[in-house]
Amino acid sequence: MAKTVTNVMAVQILDSRGRPTLATTVTLADGTVARAGVPSGASTGSREAVELRDGDASHFSGSGVLQAVANVNGEINATLAGRSFADLEELDGTLIELDATSNKSRLGANAIVGVSIAAARAFATSEGRQLWEYLQPAGVTARLPVPHFNVVNGGVHAPNNLDFQEFMVAPLGAPSIAEAVRAGAEVYAKLKGILASRGFATGLGDEGGFAPQIDHPEEVLALLVEAIEGAGYRPGRDGVGIALDPAASEFYRDGFYQVAGESLSSTAMIDRYEQIISDYPVWLLEDGLAESDWEGWEHLTTRLGERIELVGDDILCTNPTIISDAISRHVGNAALIKVNQIGTVSETLVAMRICRDAGWAQFVSHRSGETEDAFIADLAVGTGSGHIKSGAPARGERVAKYNRLIEIETAYALRYGLA
Repeated sequence: MAKTVTNVMAVQILDSRGRPTLATTVTLADGTVARAGVPSGASTGSREAVELRDGDASHFSGSGVLQAVANVNGEINATLAGRSFADLEELDGTLIELDATSNKSRLGANAIVGVSIAAARAFATSEGRQLWEYLQPAGVTARLPVPHFNVVNGGVHAPNNLDFQEFMVAPLGAPSIAEAVRAGAEVYAKLKGILASRGFATGLGDEGGFAPQIDHPEEVLALLVEAIEGAGYRPGRDGVGIALDPAASEFYRDGFYQVAGESLSSTAMIDRYEQIISDYPVWLLEDGLAESDWEGWEHLTTRLGERIELVGDDILCTNPTIISDAISRHVGNAALIKVNQIGTVSETLVAMRICRDAGWAQFVSHRSGETEDAFIADLAVGTGSGHIKSGAPARGERVAKYNRLIEIETAYALRYGLA
């Protein structure tokens, strides 16, 4: 049944880093009102859809989003209000046509994605369906994902010397979401105690992970294994595994990777990863090489693609065209999925379909600048992506996603007769 939009509005709010972002609201003719909080990244791919920032140095040092807010309240509302849409794809298509740029730079991807997420939530509510059910593509089985908890932060996410950006623990062997969240929280608590006992500060990075002054990634990995075992779990794929997001574009300079004072070629960087996965229970590597190093990615996939999941983030940007190109070139075997990278929910679902058709995995992700909005939890479940990351098992904007998964687990069990 077609849905009629009566009003679209936005306000400027703060994200989890104290920087401005948008909260958008979509109202339907049947009285349904739905809200969305827009995330924002720090480590971003060069081909991401473009956030619109004001650039006024006197207002939030130029990072304000008042123009994006004005675009929602003005041009976008004028275009959508009073119109009926058969589905979300039609509404998103209208937003794309209205912006009329290849990267959503005119109206702002932050303005557009906020409206798209709020509209998805409104349409689901109007139909009396859970959001994850509404997002479930035809022929796809909904699935509860394995949460990946970012417990140590480095790179642009933390004020330390650690070049690798994210060190995650993944309770791969947990029998339920509730038990997976418990495992993540217990390992996180154990790690805090270990760091404190070794004299490391236990301050937090952008995504809630600890930010100790450690230079070498292998030292962090050894601490993670110690924390996993200390919390009573088995390190590995039948217990709690480890995932890495080095965000290599951030330390790639003049054709070399700068890690802990060493300058490594692509081949040497791959050698180091191969040694890491031999020494530690690492099952997933995200952005192991830079977004511009396509030849290196091809070699990385040839050497390690049969052993671990190789996830592209900056190199793919949740972009269906780029993902298709990467698949044809055998670059990686999985895509990170961030809705605001591409700018609409519908385009995100297309990117995920392309991955499924190619046998690629999809790793649903938050951003470093987050709100309490838990949309990605429903997205991960409805699309059957299998895994999700939302930062540490700490800080409200991070645990909101994990807590939403726990809530969905009960509804999911009832839906599929598992309760």
